[in-house]
Amino acid sequence: MTTADADGPDFASSSLTRHLVRGGIGFGSLIGSVAFVPVTGPVSLLLLPVGVLALRGCPMCWAVGLMQTLSRGRLRRTCEDGACRLTVEDRAREDRRGSSVSP
Repeated sequence: MTTADADGPDFASSSLTRHLVRGGIGFGSLIGSVAFVPVTGPVSLLLLPVGVLALRGCPMCWAVGLMQTLSRGRLRRTCEDGACRLTVEDRAREDRRGSSVSP
């Protein structure tokens, strides 16, 4: 777990694909560790730490990270005169402005 500026914990991944792969590995390991107990015995429980590490602690932490990954770069919080506001950033307009600037 990494921490964001002053907002609290940050569970987001660098890309959505990477986050979904981590979820597949994590949930697959957790389910496999229980499902394979009748076949391999307690040895299958060795998959539990793999699942916990892939999910960065728990399934809820992974879900929070998914929401953070999806919203990263789209939501902006601005605080003025003691009141904070959450706004959606228009990325298309920002890209057009950025492309017109020459180096």
